Amino acid sequence: MSKFILHDRNDDGINRRGFLECMAWAGTGVVWTVGSGVLSSRAFGKPGHAGEATGEMTFVQISDSHIGFNKPANPDVVGTLQATVDKINALPQTPEFIIHTGDLSHMSKAAEFDTLGQVLKSAKPSQVFYVPGEHDTSVDDGKQYLERYGKGTRGSGWYSFDHKGVHFAGLVNVVGMEHLGKLGQEQLQWLEADLKARSNSTPVVVFAHIPLWAVYPEWGWGTEDSAQALGYLKRFGSVTILNGHIHQVMQKVEGHVTFHTAMSTAFPQPAPGSAPAPGPMKVPAERLRSVLGIANVQYVARKHSLAVVDATLA
Repeated sequence: MSKFILHDRNDDGINRRGFLECMAWAGTGVVWTVGSGVLSSRAFGKPGHAGEATGEMTFVQISDSHIGFNKPANPDVVGTLQATVDKINALPQTPEFIIHTGDLSHMSKAAEFDTLGQVLKSAKPSQVFYVPGEHDTSVDDGKQYLERYGKGTRGSGWYSFDHKGVHFAGLVNVVGMEHLGKLGQEQLQWLEADLKARSNSTPVVVFAHIPLWAVYPEWGWGTEDSAQALGYLKRFGSVTILNGHIHQVMQKVEGHVTFHTAMSTAFPQPAPGSAPAPGPMKVPAERLRSVLGIANVQYVARKHSLAVVDATLA
């Protein structure tokens, strides 16, 4: 059984192609905390309720910074990334690390990666885990990306780590792709072996750039061989999959697996099927920060479900 939890702030009365209940144009800021197998969440910048349990682990997801982009949709992507960092630094509980789900740069240029590094250097959590987006690999086959962020990874940049009882796997689905994302057999074999050592009760967080569920295949918003990866994850009691790429928050809950895509820190994209093609979407300047966002995550697992509360950069 699948459940879609999506939030429409567009107020245009449009039904987004049946399977969409809502679309979050207003950005996302969700605090997930991992601790003692209990899931809780609250909006960015909101204090916890009295008596609310403090999670054992907190982390933040950001995505699609596109440093180097300078089109009308957002002529100041460095400024909105800095606003993201400022929002992270203002959290009442400092996150333990940041996960960036790809498209760090717009053209894989050294100066773009340098700028991203300078901005993120001011974030309170100094540890950042990355996976590449297609904009980080399409120009030079990911050479610059791997030189900077690929130390200790396998293949084109995949890896895993454990933190406070949670197993994290960073996957790469932007190399060798034609229309949809692609993991490839070598990476899938690695993932199967990597997960075999974990018990069914281990909470698992998977993160990659392109969604691992078919958000809108007509626009390439999906991963062609994700079913095999998801098959390896079915036995786990709590699985959270974080993606970027589509520049809008969408969530799907299927069994014990929660899929969550993040807003961009750079520019919005249209809702699936609402435009001739995907791409940067220009909005009035005064609205820009209300359509950009971050997922600041406090993660804990209660009955294998995920509660989401939205907030914005505005």
